[in-house]
Amino acid sequence: MADLLRSRPSGPAVLRSLIDAASTDRRPLVLPGCYDALGARLIEQAGFDGVYMTGFGTTASLLGRPDVGLLGLSEMVDNARRITSAVDLPVLADADTGYGNQINVIRTVQEYERAGVAGIHIEDQVLPKKCGHMENKQVVSADQMVAKVSAAVAARRDDDFVVVARTDARAPHGLDEAIDRARRCHDAGADVLFVEALQGEDEIEIVAREFAGVPLLFNWAEGGKTPPLDYQRIAQLGFAVIIMPIGTLLAATQAMQRFLARLKAEGTPAGFLDELITFDGFTDLIGLPEISALEQRFPG
Repeated sequence: MADLLRSRPSGPAVLRSLIDAASTDRRPLVLPGCYDALGARLIEQAGFDGVYMTGFGTTASLLGRPDVGLLGLSEMVDNARRITSAVDLPVLADADTGYGNQINVIRTVQEYERAGVAGIHIEDQVLPKKCGHMENKQVVSADQMVAKVSAAVAARRDDDFVVVARTDARAPHGLDEAIDRARRCHDAGADVLFVEALQGEDEIEIVAREFAGVPLLFNWAEGGKTPPLDYQRIAQLGFAVIIMPIGTLLAATQAMQRFLARLKAEGTPAGFLDELITFDGFTDLIGLPEISALEQRFPG
């Protein structure tokens, strides 16, 4: 676990090596989504090899609003910085559309790099964008998206920084257009391809076949449009990365709803305490023993 004195998030080289190994071994890298530093620490504690910062969850947690392009670059980067500071794992982050055109993408890449992120995905939606599993999405031209990817690749200071190209063209323009865009993004230098909101296992199989040998990302969007395949099937198809973007958000929301309903009905949480992590257990999780040790090391 990350500590205050020696915490250094694993860099892009670690994420790239994990993706390369996943592609070679056909054992996809699983990146659970988090929307804050606490969630990232829980992911690390659970033994995962990396963290995914979800834009959907970041918007919900910071604003209590849906993922429809309400957050900007600075807000997303600030959240990414807090997350990378809390863990020693590599972080792959949602960077939405890159927050503008290809020139804006240059700054976006560099700001995420400075925040300690190991990689980002950028998409081809128009601004304001929407969650990839919502209706009525629109996309920019393929040429504009290719320009963004080219700019992102050129902008990174660390050549291992992972650029994931996401296309949302399946919904407005069909699968063939989405595949063509993904291919052009790969030619432009994207390290990983992310064809969003595929509908039906047959479409997933087509994408896997079209990009055999190319690292692919599978968005296991909980409750979304893409079929919920099991891990072995995703591995068999050859995907290198699986993100579960909102499972932690949904789990936390449901748990808080249950707690608040009981509190409203009973007046105190006394009858619910056995279902909660203990106070001491929680403070241990977030690093209080480390603080105590530092107080002994650096007495006032």
